[in-house]
Amino acid sequence: MEPVKKVSAEKYYMNIISLLGMLLSAISALVIVLFIALQEFMGLGNPYLEIITLFLLPGGIVFGGVLTYFGAWRVRNSHRKNPNVDIPPLPRLDFNDPKKLRLTVFFAMVTVVFFAVIGVTTIKGFEFTESTTFCGEVCHVPMEPEHTAWLASPHARVRCVECHVGSGLNYYVKAKINGTRQLYSVLTGTFPTPIPTPVHNLRSARGTCEHCHWPEKFVAARYKVFSHNAPNEQNTRREVQMLIKIGGTPGAPNTSGIHWHIGKEVSYIATDEKRFNIPSITVKKADGTFDTYLNTEKPVSKEELAKHETRIMDCIDCHNRPAHGYNPPSQEMDHRFAANKLDPSLPYLKKVGVELVEKPYKTTEEASAAIAKGIQDYYAKNYPALVTSKAASIKQAIEQIQEIYSRNYFPKMKVAWHAYPTHIGHFYFPGCFRCHDGKHKNAAGKVISKDCNLCHAVISQTQENIPAGTQVKQFVHPVDIGDEITKTNCSDCHSPSEIDVTGGAGVAKKH
Repeated sequence: MEPVKKVSAEKYYMNIISLLGMLLSAISALVIVLFIALQEFMGLGNPYLEIITLFLLPGGIVFGGVLTYFGAWRVRNSHRKNPNVDIPPLPRLDFNDPKKLRLTVFFAMVTVVFFAVIGVTTIKGFEFTESTTFCGEVCHVPMEPEHTAWLASPHARVRCVECHVGSGLNYYVKAKINGTRQLYSVLTGTFPTPIPTPVHNLRSARGTCEHCHWPEKFVAARYKVFSHNAPNEQNTRREVQMLIKIGGTPGAPNTSGIHWHIGKEVSYIATDEKRFNIPSITVKKADGTFDTYLNTEKPVSKEELAKHETRIMDCIDCHNRPAHGYNPPSQEMDHRFAANKLDPSLPYLKKVGVELVEKPYKTTEEASAAIAKGIQDYYAKNYPALVTSKAASIKQAIEQIQEIYSRNYFPKMKVAWHAYPTHIGHFYFPGCFRCHDGKHKNAAGKVISKDCNLCHAVISQTQENIPAGTQVKQFVHPVDIGDEITKTNCSDCHSPSEIDVTGGAGVAKKH
């Protein structure tokens, strides 16, 4: 009969599977520490590197640990089948044995280190998933337009989650579930182009926006200057100075301004996805009764209205692009003229620049090359003397107009500036006139007013057709259009037609 053999516990780990597992865990932990050190002390940052550091490598530590114990279990299980090997049901821990004591301390220290590394990566991983880098740069192609627009917005210092999620476990869980679905669509390439809006499951503005923009602050009117440049040879500067009546806080002296809408409970029904067509608006009065205004020009039956969502109006119904706004080329060029980034002495720069940007291009690179060639060719042909004397201004103009394109056009996602309409104002899109069109009437015959002075008052205006020193009280159109200025909405003439940003036909109306 063969003598009974004893197998020490440490020998269970001396096999190829366990050794590979320990090696994988050790390398993963060392690389994590190295990458985190590089990020913290040298400012090295890359979203894909962070995914590797905070998600893949911690998985390597865990998987390595599983391999280590699986290999030991496999060896121990094979020994248990040998009747001549004495293996107790549980490992023997005899701390009086110096060798076992050293091994126990070693494994305990390694386990603590590994758990510490995993703990740090878990915390940093959570912070990373809440960052704008994760939202905007990891899903680079689908989120490039929104991330680019956010970087140039007034909310560029506000994280995505502060507006799209807000506080509270309920909305956090919903956001992560929805994010998993979005991640799947990115990985499989099934995301729509462009990304559709509005987002119907977006949290109410009262749970996000009003943490900073609380209604009690909306009292005083604000002074604002609108600067434009004419598409003529002189790029003539036009200026409108206005008083914007943003009041509306209940109980405040000025309760009839723009923010009247959030001082009351106003609900509406839109019959289209973009919320342009609003046939029904309901206002809750002080006595608790409701006053409903219906579109009398294009009436919609009660049965049809019942098929659509009734939405309580909040900030997002007007400020629908607060952090992801896209600007028409005309407006972008006006801003750059005002900031002295474009030289108004370059003849027809406004006109030529807008026309070049609005042409269809298949890629951003193609657009950039065409814009540079178009500007250079135009001045070489029509104003050759300026090619030398205004070389620096022409070069700067090319760079600025290229930037305008890359800021507002994204061919990969089939996004042009007009793909995401803004409801603030009423110049390029109906905006305010969705309701304030003079066509919504209640049962008593009261009409929702279209009077411009409800929201703003013109203080002064400067342009070619206004004699110097003339004091104006109403907006004067640059071209005399008679009483159409009160009958026709601005967007009826200035709204863009569909532009095929992938290279097909289509042009926008001139601005």
